[in-house]
Amino acid sequence: MPLKDYFSQAEQNLYTVRDFLRFALSRFYHAKLFFGHGSTDAYDEAVYLILHTLHLPIDTLAPFLDAHLTPIERVDLLSILERRVEQRIPAAYLTHEAFLGDYRFYVDERVIVPRSFIAELLRQQLSPWISDPEAVHQVLDLCTGSGCLAILCADTFPNAHIDAVDLSPEALAVARRNVTDYELDTQIELIESDLFTGLSGRKYDLIISNPPYVDAKSVAALPQEYLHEPKLSLGSGLDGLDATRIILQHTAEHLSDNGILIVEIGHNRDILEAAYPKLPFTWLDVTAGDQFVFMLHRNDLL
Repeated sequence: MPLKDYFSQAEQNLYTVRDFLRFALSRFYHAKLFFGHGSTDAYDEAVYLILHTLHLPIDTLAPFLDAHLTPIERVDLLSILERRVEQRIPAAYLTHEAFLGDYRFYVDERVIVPRSFIAELLRQQLSPWISDPEAVHQVLDLCTGSGCLAILCADTFPNAHIDAVDLSPEALAVARRNVTDYELDTQIELIESDLFTGLSGRKYDLIISNPPYVDAKSVAALPQEYLHEPKLSLGSGLDGLDATRIILQHTAEHLSDNGILIVEIGHNRDILEAAYPKLPFTWLDVTAGDQFVFMLHRNDLL
């Protein structure tokens, strides 16, 4: 049966939240959707889209499962589910929100959907690598995108001025909205710059970056959902390390004497260590292991 017929019949035959949850799961599994932009499976994403569209708490499903929906609510639900299935748009772009832990951010297709292991480390105040978070005064977030990590830095380091840098003016417009929503306009400065090119003379106690790091072969094989994200935010040359190389080349001149650099590089640890055999990378533990985020001190880079 053509997909449009499934949705046409659904409008006449689905009445409760439970009905729509079952229908969404059937359609998600049948379409073989990819889940990697906030949800990890079809069930969680279906629950999230349904509760969000109905303006219900997204962590409370059970009390509403057998609630009957109004005709307008049914139309709204079928519309968002159909867009998710037919156009394979990530849920975050459909709802214009994404989460990192307890933080909520506005997102649209001008920015990559926030997902970073660095967020886990910031929630731990980068302990034990930074002993006194209040002594951190200058922070740089390279490739800020939606501004999510810069905002986490503002909470983690209350005395710090934070430069949030991105090459894309469109991304910085989204970041501005999030920075303003969190009332951090005086603490976070948004700067349009191609990595360090617009930061002459600026030095930092901490530089963090979640740069593009997908290699060319992997970019070509990405699921369709990723094609909705900005291309500049994903691929970084043949081996995925073009941006990381520039960061390593110029970071030392922008770090204070005891400053540190933290960079997320995806699955590129082996390639990076082979390219820089003399650099004493420290690989930081996150929920997925110790393969994805490295740290270097300024002296390591001299």
